[in-house]
Amino acid sequence: MGLIRGLVSTLYCLPKLYKWFYRPYYLLSLLMSVAFPIVRSCPGLCEHLPSQRDDSNSCAFDWREVEILMFLSAIVMMKNRRAITLEQHVGNIFLFSKVANVVLFFRVDLRLGLLYLTLCVVFLITCKPPIYMGPEFIKYFSDSTIDEELRRDGRVIWIVEFYANWSPECQTFAPIFADLSLKYDCLGLKFGKVDIGQYAAAAERYKVNPSPLCKQLPSLLLLQGGRELMRRPLVDKSGRAIGWSFTEENIIRDFNLNEIFQRCKKFSKGEKPEELKTLLQEAPEEEQPHDEDDEEDEEEEEEPESKKDK
Repeated sequence: MGLIRGLVSTLYCLPKLYKWFYRPYYLLSLLMSVAFPIVRSCPGLCEHLPSQRDDSNSCAFDWREVEILMFLSAIVMMKNRRAITLEQHVGNIFLFSKVANVVLFFRVDLRLGLLYLTLCVVFLITCKPPIYMGPEFIKYFSDSTIDEELRRDGRVIWIVEFYANWSPECQTFAPIFADLSLKYDCLGLKFGKVDIGQYAAAAERYKVNPSPLCKQLPSLLLLQGGRELMRRPLVDKSGRAIGWSFTEENIIRDFNLNEIFQRCKKFSKGEKPEELKTLLQEAPEEEQPHDEDDEEDEEEEEEPESKKDK
């Protein structure tokens, strides 16, 4: 069922995948992912490769190679169950395909394995995933401008993303955050970003740990007047982020974007700062249960007061 769902989603997004292959990163990743099948089936090369097939056909997969490829398919399907965007699905396929190619090349010939591993290292250093360059209503801050901008108008609510270009999770989240800015940006609700790879001081002030071990990237902060109202993901006592999926649905629900947006659309420059309050601050307090003894004490206190009134 998972395989059929993945195939259907791939066919649905085929036009987008077609455009991706114009970019060097995705084209080279595709070629490296299918490198071993090409070498194994290419006439003139496959004849020189060893094989464990009974018919001694060195231009076809042997039983051990089929096992490795089947194991790769199972891992990709398991990892893609948690994938959110199409970029994550494709990234998982490319990553584990390269790992399988390394194992297959080393199994066939040590020299081919070292050559392919060297190509992977060079590719990792020289070719980075393309950064999202689509439409957005996002203001980019530095460590010297973020405080001033957030405190300029106490009526404006900001959703600020702390990110780093080297983080795959941040690159995957970039189009989602841009789409949210296009839908919800208005006079009283703004979107911003801070690259903590360049501006580490801003990350320290807003308590965002850029370490990959803490898994706090990306971090979304809801701020008003420079004061933090909410953040995702939450951080435990050890400084590690509590697992949270950066989907559009989760952000809209947890940050209450629909109701905040409706409130902020009515925002005008003539309003006082106190009149624009986030719905997070207006959540009703939970009613505490009363004991029967407490109720009796309250009734006894009310009786003399009523007599005084009379």
